[in-house]
Amino acid sequence: MSAVPRHERRWASDTVPGRATVSAGTSPGTDSSSAVEEFVEVTLDLQDDDTIVLRSVEPASVINIDDGVAGSGYETPASVSRSPTMRRSSSRGFRQFSQELKAEAVAKARQFSQELKSELRRFSWSHSQASRALSSSSGHNGAGGGFETALAARALRRQRAQLDRTRSGAHKALRGLKFISSKSNGVDAWNEVQNSFDRISKDGFLNRADFAQCIGMKDSKEFALELFDALSRKRRLKVDNINKEELFEFWSQITDQSFDSRLQIFFDMVDKNEDGRITEEEVKEIIMLSASANRLSRLKEQAEEYAALIMEELDPEGLGYIELWQLETLLLQKDTYLNYSQALSYTSQALSQNLQGLRKKSPIRRMSRRLIYYLQENWKRLWVLTLWVCIMTGLFTWKFIQYKRKDAFHIMGYCLSTAKGGAETLKFNMALILLPVCRNTITWLRSTTKLGYAVPFDDNINFHKTIAGAIVIGIILHAGDHLACDFPRLVSTSKDNYETYLKGVFGDTKPSYGDLAKGVEGVTGILMVILMIIAFTLATKWFRRNLIKLPKPFSRLTGFNAFWYSHHLFVIVYVLLIVHGTKLYLVHKWYLKTTWMYLAVPVLLYTSERILRLFRSGLYTVRLGKVAIYPGNVLTLQMSKPPQFRYKSGQYMFVQCPAVSPFEWHPFSITSAPGDDYLSVHIRQLGDWTQELKRVFSEACEPPVSGKSGLLRADETTKKSLPKLKIDGPYGAPAQDYKKYDVLLLVGLGIGATPFISILKDLLNNIIKMEEMADSISDISRGSDLSVGSTTDSPSLNKIAPKRKKTLKTTNAYFYWVTREQGSFDWFKGVMNEVAELDQRGVIEMHNYLTSVYEEGDARSALITMVQALNHAKNGVDIVSGTRVRTHFARPNWKKVFHKMCSKHYNGRIGVFYCGAPVLAKELSKLCFEFNEKGPTKFEFHKEHF
Repeated sequence: MSAVPRHERRWASDTVPGRATVSAGTSPGTDSSSAVEEFVEVTLDLQDDDTIVLRSVEPASVINIDDGVAGSGYETPASVSRSPTMRRSSSRGFRQFSQELKAEAVAKARQFSQELKSELRRFSWSHSQASRALSSSSGHNGAGGGFETALAARALRRQRAQLDRTRSGAHKALRGLKFISSKSNGVDAWNEVQNSFDRISKDGFLNRADFAQCIGMKDSKEFALELFDALSRKRRLKVDNINKEELFEFWSQITDQSFDSRLQIFFDMVDKNEDGRITEEEVKEIIMLSASANRLSRLKEQAEEYAALIMEELDPEGLGYIELWQLETLLLQKDTYLNYSQALSYTSQALSQNLQGLRKKSPIRRMSRRLIYYLQENWKRLWVLTLWVCIMTGLFTWKFIQYKRKDAFHIMGYCLSTAKGGAETLKFNMALILLPVCRNTITWLRSTTKLGYAVPFDDNINFHKTIAGAIVIGIILHAGDHLACDFPRLVSTSKDNYETYLKGVFGDTKPSYGDLAKGVEGVTGILMVILMIIAFTLATKWFRRNLIKLPKPFSRLTGFNAFWYSHHLFVIVYVLLIVHGTKLYLVHKWYLKTTWMYLAVPVLLYTSERILRLFRSGLYTVRLGKVAIYPGNVLTLQMSKPPQFRYKSGQYMFVQCPAVSPFEWHPFSITSAPGDDYLSVHIRQLGDWTQELKRVFSEACEPPVSGKSGLLRADETTKKSLPKLKIDGPYGAPAQDYKKYDVLLLVGLGIGATPFISILKDLLNNIIKMEEMADSISDISRGSDLSVGSTTDSPSLNKIAPKRKKTLKTTNAYFYWVTREQGSFDWFKGVMNEVAELDQRGVIEMHNYLTSVYEEGDARSALITMVQALNHAKNGVDIVSGTRVRTHFARPNWKKVFHKMCSKHYNGRIGVFYCGAPVLAKELSKLCFEFNEKGPTKFEFHKEHF
């Protein structure tokens, strides 16, 4: 008798390291008093939904669970000892909770053990029966022998599949194959459908073409139509219109909580001829339908290949069709294939960290903890803002008191003091606002000094905007008081008061309002107000980001170009400000006219930076090596790296293209690594300048060559001459500080992945260097061992030995890239494949998320998930991204991501770096706050500003 093959139980776990083998001598179901019972150590995870996930099965010593529970000293098997540690607490409630948790775990372990024994008994009997059937059928000869053998083999596989559908597996499957993804409960969802029916239907009937809109599938109309046809075929309906009662029947079946019911509907959608069998052509049709519903155009082109892949997996006997149970097997066991991008596993600290949140805290303690955390997270910003506000308050108070003592105060009153106090803060802020945009100075300070520990350099643009807000307030106080209060009081004052207090200032004749307004002070002040109103208005996000749509020709007032050019009006503003500050009515001594004193250093510093940019743009001559235009309107420029250009991963540089504009400079993250011999940037078309840049390079590119990605490409061999580029930089950015953290969480949305690509490349280069260094050290060590008497005195060994201390500080990096277009993965396909191939130590873990595809578990993406799993298991390539990195569907559950990172890196310090839309930045920042408050794992959040 041949050896019985091993059988692997799947239950609710992702992977089962141990395998249960049935020996020829004994059966798992055999009860023998003389036989020694063998126990296994089972490691379980108690999930939030009250399910138990099997983590490992290993041999263990015999332990009487009943005695252990009944006794006062509760003893657990080795598996429990490696589960989350329960620390003793003086709190009676905490001990009670611990005992209840242990009792529940033991009860569920007993239940699991009984089910396992029962299933193994069934397996032992059914496996022997199926083996005899297969061996007998293989002995027959004749024309139908091969077909009968194939049928017997399929029958055997079906019997085995019956064992794999356990209660936990079915419970897990219930979360899959959802046709309707609605947050509303059943009654509310049906009410919404009813309202749609009443609104759309005609004469009480709903047309087939309107079915998708009625049930909330208007974005997947083709899929909804096939669903309509499948439900109609099941009821033998051959009509294109249904009434409300029939719609309710359709809806009841679509939303049925039974997995079998959902699976049958999905099978019926594929099985259009209702013969209970699915052919390869029908599989191809449903793949194309799913690809269309999820906007995966490339998947449609390869539908035939993937249909053959499914048939190869589910029909190994070559019968030419698959049945319902085979489709069910593939759906329930798809996680077997999805081991190439597993989520982080829980560790023993996970439960103990979560238990800390169960202890009730008083409101005062909760508020104090939040206050302490807020101060810890924002102390850099707070001290800078406090100092800034104190300086402004001191300047305002000083000038207010000073002018309160002047003769003019008797006529103009507190309006004069308020206006002059506002003017002093204006002079200070007009000087200070230039410092946050002195990028070279900030980059030098954060790279060469330790000021970064106390100064929030990452918030330079936010501080720049905050100062701008203070300038607006200062303008209102100064100009508003002068025009609306001071001048009218001066004009309306009596002749006696004028001659007493202001005759020495304005002369013998009292000036009129017009005289005051058309003087040098008045004209320069009014012009500055007008220019600053224009600049401030066009700098707001509504104009800068084209959120306001204006008719032509006013549409030119929106966009980045309008913002960039209008900001250069401040050159005129600063000239007017200096003139305005030297022509004061009430001050005549030059050393009391302090405007130029405030402005001298900041203006000179900013001017020198602009001159440096002009100088470096001529010094940094670059030669374009490669140009590619990828899907999603992304332009990739690869150029030579000047010898003097030294940068860190995460930094950015300014790019100018004279063919587009000889004046405009635009910042872009550097996507090449510092160790590369070239520079590269990825530019997405978002505004007028980038649109024109893409057009200019498109004209120089050639059509795509077969086998190469990208729509258009160009390199040094291209016949057409490529436009010239000028670069300036590098400049500091938040992501450049990634080396301060042992663990990194990098989150990029769309083109926001660019600063992190350079970091991943740099980490990969460091990993390769470390491995090469380790190999060279081991080779020298082996060679030194063979030499006689020279191991300690070898100079070469002494030179290399200190390098062992140079280890890579970053132990783990998790990269989450969320995009809504499948073509986006072409941008960095080479980098992702390199990381997957060369990172043997598992330092970098990458997760791609495609939001255009319906979430995993939705019926519209179920078949895509199956194909994705099978193709990667066979070919090692993800069908969506075209890389070795798995693509997840919909958006990440960030709370789960943070939970799992807390579990894996307990008591760690994790740097969270984000680049993308502000909406997600708020969510990530909030999660960092929540998890920092819960336990010892600390998250430090950094976001990129564009």
